[in-house]
Amino acid sequence: MIRNPLGTMLARVSVCAFLSVFAATAVAQQATSPTLGRDEIAVLARAELAIAKVRDSVNALLALPRNKTREAQPELQKHLLAQRAEVLKQNGLTAEEYRRRSFIVNTEDSARKIFDSVMVAMTGAALPGVAIVAANAGRGGAAANAPVMTPLIPGLAGVHIGHVANGWGDAPMGAGLLPTAISEARIAATHASLAARQPTNLDYMKTHAGHVVHAVDPTVAPSGPGLGYGVKKAATLMVTHIELAAAATGASTNIVTHAKHIATAARNTISRADQISALAQRVQRATTAAEAAPLVAQMATLAGQLMAGADANGDGRITWDAGEGGLQQADDHLQLMVKGETN
Repeated sequence: MIRNPLGTMLARVSVCAFLSVFAATAVAQQATSPTLGRDEIAVLARAELAIAKVRDSVNALLALPRNKTREAQPELQKHLLAQRAEVLKQNGLTAEEYRRRSFIVNTEDSARKIFDSVMVAMTGAALPGVAIVAANAGRGGAAANAPVMTPLIPGLAGVHIGHVANGWGDAPMGAGLLPTAISEARIAATHASLAARQPTNLDYMKTHAGHVVHAVDPTVAPSGPGLGYGVKKAATLMVTHIELAAAATGASTNIVTHAKHIATAARNTISRADQISALAQRVQRATTAAEAAPLVAQMATLAGQLMAGADANGDGRITWDAGEGGLQQADDHLQLMVKGETN
């Protein structure tokens, strides 16, 4: 698995706004707005660091067992939004101006470079253009504890690859989108496996089915043992950023090729996440163990495929192709991409 221990304070600009109903507004504003000055970018960076601290604090509270309730989770989310609004106010930013500056920093190479340099000055952390690639990443074992620092290419393509590999602003602890997806997928697979262990215990299967949904898509099940981000969201943003990397000016053939492979494997993962969520919800609606058990078995199989993928065409191999590759194949091709740019 690709990890960045310095990622907590890096890549803090959230593109959730750009993927939301505000996207069209932000695009229109950016088209008519001048490039941000360094002082404006510094204000944004200060706000991002403060928001990151608030987010990490609230995420820690969300993870506490006593807060895994239907009452506590929404209240803590409201608290996060209120604290975020207060941070913007203290920095003299409206929500609209925050979105505008965030959009520019995430789409203009020159503005992004200034933002990263300001973050380095404020935090002392390294630039987010470095991937930590471990041999057999994602498979566990001793090799995973011996990371090798691999620099990414400069420019906007490298920034977007870094978001997938190293750090993303609203991911738990600022981790990369792929490591986040992998962590959530493992939680989902663990609880799907647990659910399958007691095929005659309806309540037990329902409990773990709920845990699976939380790890896959917490918008459906807001409480559970997952990170609160979800496989689906992380994989969806992976597609966005790896395709932005491929479309960036100066992106090499190596980046374009492997970006296609990573995006396809991520889309396979999104499809499996949707199927798992649907099955888990059917389990929770079941009235007998006999009705739920075969659904749980299907859910467990698909949950295992989130990481491993599946041999859809029966040729004895699992590739990145549509219907086959999972997060392991995305990880493999991300490493090949980075290696191809640094050799």
